[in-house]
Amino acid sequence: MIWLLLLGLITYLFITQWVASLTRTPVWLLWLVAMLPVFVMVVWTIAQRGQPMPTQYTLVLFAGCLVLYLYLIQRGRIVRSTMDTSPPAPEPIPEIQPPNLASLRPLNQAEETSLQTCFPWSVFYLKHLEYHPQGVVCRGQLRTSPEVAYQTVRENVEAQFGDRFHVIFQEYYPGDPFFELLINSAATIEGKNSRVLIRPGFAIVLALLTLFTTTWAGLQIVGRVPTIGALLQNGLPYSLPILMFFAARSFGQFVTARKYQIAITLPYFIPIIPLPFFPIGTIGAFTQLRSPIPHRKALFDIGLVGAFLGLSVSIPLLAWGLVQSTVVALPSQGGLFQFQALDPRFSIVLAIFGKLAIGRELTPDAAIRLNPMAIAGWIGLMFTAFNLMPIGQLDGGRMIHAVFGRRIGARIGRISRFLLLGFAIVYPHLLLWAVLLLLLPALNEPTLNDVLEIDSFRDIVGLMALVILILLVLPAPKFLTTALGM
Repeated sequence: MIWLLLLGLITYLFITQWVASLTRTPVWLLWLVAMLPVFVMVVWTIAQRGQPMPTQYTLVLFAGCLVLYLYLIQRGRIVRSTMDTSPPAPEPIPEIQPPNLASLRPLNQAEETSLQTCFPWSVFYLKHLEYHPQGVVCRGQLRTSPEVAYQTVRENVEAQFGDRFHVIFQEYYPGDPFFELLINSAATIEGKNSRVLIRPGFAIVLALLTLFTTTWAGLQIVGRVPTIGALLQNGLPYSLPILMFFAARSFGQFVTARKYQIAITLPYFIPIIPLPFFPIGTIGAFTQLRSPIPHRKALFDIGLVGAFLGLSVSIPLLAWGLVQSTVVALPSQGGLFQFQALDPRFSIVLAIFGKLAIGRELTPDAAIRLNPMAIAGWIGLMFTAFNLMPIGQLDGGRMIHAVFGRRIGARIGRISRFLLLGFAIVYPHLLLWAVLLLLLPALNEPTLNDVLEIDSFRDIVGLMALVILILLVLPAPKFLTTALGM
């Protein structure tokens, strides 16, 4: 039952990190629905004395809970824009405000007049306003570049209203951009928030705990008795590299966010007790953005820096560790965490690096017994590959949003989830990834200037990131293993 507790913990952290900020639905309810299929399958197996649930029942159960999970997210979704639920008006029409909704207007008549002066006709020709409880939607016609329009309107709004509103520039359909002024509920407690963001003491305690659990994990992986010599020889060679990987990608995102003046928390490591079937000792480090992202360029850079630094650390670790690794017999059943006999054909990258490092000894019936440093590099590559998936608030999801826009990026994310689920049917080691990605919302939050497109260089880098994702995720094809003599 330990694996059930671990799966429940990972699912809870997953939901609180990436889903809770998007919906008002209680986290416990989302967690219960996500874990319900597992609970039912466990109860069924116990009741039937070890007989697993039939496949058709399992598929129906997972499909039903997935639909309910997505429905609960959508039902409680925090409305960021009226454009998320209603199409734009085809013709500019005068606003008619019912008397009983007057209390929903965040502006009085004098403030509305002041707001209209914030939109020069040569920059953004304002046609009419739409009020909702969270702010004001300003519809009109763009008459200059998105960058100039956003900069001009934002400066005018800040001059008139201070930090009372977040100014967001986005579009529902191509060629139909609009401004939205969202009430900045945190403006009155900015000082308090700034103090809470930086908690170095808490971050250091978590880092030390994670150093302990990952060192313990290194000993468990190699099967050594905890002694001082074993700690230095087998524990630290794993724990220090894996912490270096997570620290590099997290602090890279932290520095990038601060560069764009985005409020962000310090990276916090998440230690877990190493278990025989999950002997890693941590599930990474996380940061949390506490203010809106200014534009798609910043969104792209935050996603790119995490992935790039992760690869920059994990690839050298894997390459150097493979040189120190040994060849063993290929087991009948393997897995991504079977470090004592890892099948190099699980990944195109692993197959190529394994052959380059080990050479002729890596035959078709051979597996690799990974050195502790190689284990850290392999875990880093898996973590990087998962975060490169083009879905939601993952690194890849942010880059796809920045390259193609928010709504097209969401469509790509939905397609990617089901493609990976299809691959998981053929390659079972991808099933856990596919299930976790189904729990993530595909639609990312808009940036403040979501109309401004990124440059061609970032477009090319984004496509290169997708190529790297394919090389990391897909198993080595037959023609490649034949060419490599594997």
